[in-house]
Amino acid sequence: MPTLKEQVIAASQSIGINKIGFTTAAPFDYLEASLKEQQQNDHSSGFEHKILEERLYPELIFDQPKSIIAIALAYPTKMANKPARTGAKRGSFARASWGIDYHDILRDKMAQLIDAIKDLAADDAEVTFKPMVDTGELSDVAVAQRAGLGFIGLNGLLITPEFGSYVYLGEIITNIPFEPDVPMSNQCGSCTRCIDYCPPSALMGDGRLNAKRCLSYQTQTKGFMPEEYRPKIRSVIYGCDICQQVCPFNKGKDFHFHPDMEPDPESVMPELQPLLTIGNKEFKVKFGHLAGSWRGKKPLQRNAIIALANVKDRSAVPQLLQLIDTDPRPVIRGTAAWAIAQLTRDVTPELITFMQQAEAQEIDPEAQGEFQNALLKLNEQLSEN
Repeated sequence: MPTLKEQVIAASQSIGINKIGFTTAAPFDYLEASLKEQQQNDHSSGFEHKILEERLYPELIFDQPKSIIAIALAYPTKMANKPARTGAKRGSFARASWGIDYHDILRDKMAQLIDAIKDLAADDAEVTFKPMVDTGELSDVAVAQRAGLGFIGLNGLLITPEFGSYVYLGEIITNIPFEPDVPMSNQCGSCTRCIDYCPPSALMGDGRLNAKRCLSYQTQTKGFMPEEYRPKIRSVIYGCDICQQVCPFNKGKDFHFHPDMEPDPESVMPELQPLLTIGNKEFKVKFGHLAGSWRGKKPLQRNAIIALANVKDRSAVPQLLQLIDTDPRPVIRGTAAWAIAQLTRDVTPELITFMQQAEAQEIDPEAQGEFQNALLKLNEQLSEN
């Protein structure tokens, strides 16, 4: 007769969970010093759960926890079909935002797994569960590592032997005692490719991240993106894949187990110019299913403006001028002013006058600063002509 754990593993495979592991509900207090240092140095993203103790002690968020079940779902890294060639410049979403929002996919898989466990443990006393993904209290990578799914790489991501780091993670706290699996230790060795290739040097060299410097974080902020990071995002409008793309453990990894994860090319590689004026309804229809839409359309539109400047799409200048003239949002107006200064080769007195008038009418201090910097650059170019 197979054990309950063996039956749960078999059930997970039939549900389509690619990897499952088990660990105790012992505290993760060994993370405390590192997490506190991250907070003190302002290296946290701010998206994390706010109460530190609840990130470390499962018993604070669950009554009498005995085990934590960790799951991983592998996601694709290559598109079966590319978007249509229209000649228009396109942006891109990082791979973790391809397909249906992974939070929804993971929650569905964990709900199915919980139902299966309830059936398997029907003769036991009342069993309880708390599923979490990404926005839960515990650290997904810490739970997955301790449950034996993989090791935490120098890029801070969980790296599995089978699927590399291209996996979505979730965990379920339960009052069922399961035999824990063996944690996996770091296998990066002397390799530092992720650290060496990170454009803003966000990786700290020990598996930790200065989240404020991470390009993925920068694409998700709502205000002005600091100018330092603008060229570094290139044409990516959400997320960043660089530390995964250069990782040797990810070489040749591309899995297509889950139809819901398959990308719609036109959504994950959208034309940039139409994004600038997309309405709320159309945005929800085209991008609402993506994890990358969680912050709304403004950050993506800001990033699209930056991407147009980075790819030198001078055909966007008239539309950028229109945004300066009519858009009600300071972040969009100011970022458009910056982009105009990057894209304009032949500066005219008329353009200078337009920008001066826009700067004079601007009431937002940060946007005003963007116009002033843009005018400095444009005036320099005009004097050189």
